[in-house]
Amino acid sequence: MADKSKLKEKKSKKPEQKKGSSKGKAPKTSKPEVKIPNRLFDVYKNEIIPYLMKTFSYKSIMQAPKVDKIVVNMGIGAAVGEPKILEEAVKELEAVTGQKASIRKAKKSISNFKLREGVSIGAMVTLRHERMYEFLDRFINVALPRVRDFRGLSDKSFDGRGNYTIGVKEQIIFPEINVDKITRIMGMDVTIVTNANSDNEAYELLKSFGMPFIKKEIKTA
Repeated sequence: MADKSKLKEKKSKKPEQKKGSSKGKAPKTSKPEVKIPNRLFDVYKNEIIPYLMKTFSYKSIMQAPKVDKIVVNMGIGAAVGEPKILEEAVKELEAVTGQKASIRKAKKSISNFKLREGVSIGAMVTLRHERMYEFLDRFINVALPRVRDFRGLSDKSFDGRGNYTIGVKEQIIFPEINVDKITRIMGMDVTIVTNANSDNEAYELLKSFGMPFIKKEIKTA
């Protein structure tokens, strides 16, 4: 009788499950990230780097210049008196770049312009990596051809350190901007920052991307 009672006790006792146990549940699997192929970056790796190495006689691919970042800046002086203008500018800048814009504030007060220190006077976006190449592709092949009476870009806008700035007079050259909804025409500056050692190398780099410069004689020495 004692043996039978012991067997009943063993059957009645169920093994306790540990807290937080995932027994019986399927393990969670994270979805693999789908990377969108970047056309312009592939062009840089497969075509531009070999061209630059041949043109400037580089011994290593690490010597070939590249684009580090693109800074898109909108300065809105009228925002001092009308803050809503800045709000519109920020929305348009974010639509054009696909990235959240940061507000720029005045660093000092200027009485002649009724400007006080700390007042919001502009917006800026810094693009890197995939978004940088995607924006550069759209800017060269879609936006610039929409400029009225466009005859090419000047080669005089390099800063001596391999960086190039383009002044855009009208934001409506970007197809992301709905012309029917804008209240005023605003411009912006697009600065392409490279790690080139000279303006000549930066010129060749940007020209290889398809930047429509006015023709000039190239010095390879």
